Amino acid sequence: MTTPSLTPDTIVPFIHDIFRRRGAEAYLGEDVTMAEHMLQGAQLAEQAGASDELVAAILLHDIGHFTNEFPEDALDRGIDNHHSRAGAAVLEPFFPPLVTDCVRHHVAAKRYLCAVEPDYFDRLSPASVHTLNLQGGPMTADEAEAFAANPHLKDILQVRYWDEDGKAAGVETPDFAHYAPLLQALVDRHTGA
Repeated sequence: MTTPSLTPDTIVPFIHDIFRRRGAEAYLGEDVTMAEHMLQGAQLAEQAGASDELVAAILLHDIGHFTNEFPEDALDRGIDNHHSRAGAAVLEPFFPPLVTDCVRHHVAAKRYLCAVEPDYFDRLSPASVHTLNLQGGPMTADEAEAFAANPHLKDILQVRYWDEDGKAAGVETPDFAHYAPLLQALVDRHTGA
């Protein structure tokens, strides 16, 4: 999918349109749709009293599934679609570094947590275990040490926890429109719009 020319005034409506058109798609073998997963994460962040940046980060963490050029069945065919990098690249001109850093590193955070927290692997759904294997498995000690130096590590890991917890079938959440003003305010502050 080729991303249209985006501006600070069009990025939030663009993302809203993605949620509207494609949010009902299956989420990689989970019991929730893509939109349900991302909205559950945002609700968890909101309920925890998280900053607007972290609510935005978890809401948008998987947007890269919709903005890259890989086929929709890439993961089924054993291909990692690198959605974390693709999503961060689309968001970076518009959102603060904390948001894009959490999006960019949420996959690496899973690999990191599986390496440094022995019990974390047990929290993963079967689909998440499958993608972990495609994404390189748990980090090596050297990779984990380098990852731990990220200045946003604590927030990246929190987004990862919400990511793993936002996969419950039948949870009622606010819709995307609930979060649109928060997103637009972040964009406006970041871009000076």
